[in-house]
Amino acid sequence: MPRSGNPRCHLIRASPGRSPAMIKSCALVLSFCLVVCIARARADERPTVVELFTSEGCSSCPPADALLAELATRPDVLALSFHVDYWDGLGWKDPFSGRQATQRQERYRALLDLTTIYTPQIIVDGRWQAVGSDRAEVEHALDLARRDRRDIPMTLAVNGSNALFKLRAASEAVSASVLLVGFDRRHSSAVKGGENSGRTLAHADVVRGVDEVGQFSGNPSEFAAPIRWHCERVAAIIQAGDGRILGVAVSDAE
Repeated sequence: MPRSGNPRCHLIRASPGRSPAMIKSCALVLSFCLVVCIARARADERPTVVELFTSEGCSSCPPADALLAELATRPDVLALSFHVDYWDGLGWKDPFSGRQATQRQERYRALLDLTTIYTPQIIVDGRWQAVGSDRAEVEHALDLARRDRRDIPMTLAVNGSNALFKLRAASEAVSASVLLVGFDRRHSSAVKGGENSGRTLAHADVVRGVDEVGQFSGNPSEFAAPIRWHCERVAAIIQAGDGRILGVAVSDAE
């Protein structure tokens, strides 16, 4: 017998005892079941992490910022905008820039065996890189990430100024860091110098800080960590030593 809660799909055949209206009604029910099944599958999947390394001082970056803002609306993507600091001495200091963003990009350069760092650059799930404004490259990287997704179940909750983590057991032994990322959903800035002088730039999911708050070897774990930034949202990310993203959870910050 069918298990409760699992919609089954059956072939509907016309017969003398079934009216066209009945067949149409059954078809509508079938369509609804398919939608429910697809929605349930997507809800069970963790989002793919898309990290954009950008700067308000870079004239090539606004198209990448716009693409990231578009990706940020998708439920299957966790978009994060890291503003690097190596453009800050070239006519405009990005108000959202920080050394930590540059250091994270440098780490990806080493992990992915790249010759240099640049803006705008997108890193997908810690494994695939693309020019941040190249939609085709980014979509290709997203497709590769979906085909090779790892997902260690985890939850993230916020209690005051603390983030509460709960990690389930992994299917195999791993060696990974647990990161806490604070970010704001929207920012804009009137640029008064550098390559984008005179423009008002909009940014999505701007990272305010990243802390490594724990290590994960594959065993179940629960712990808390302070949220050290004023931010609108927080994300927990399990990241292996080779850069691969293994788990993701997101919560609003109180």
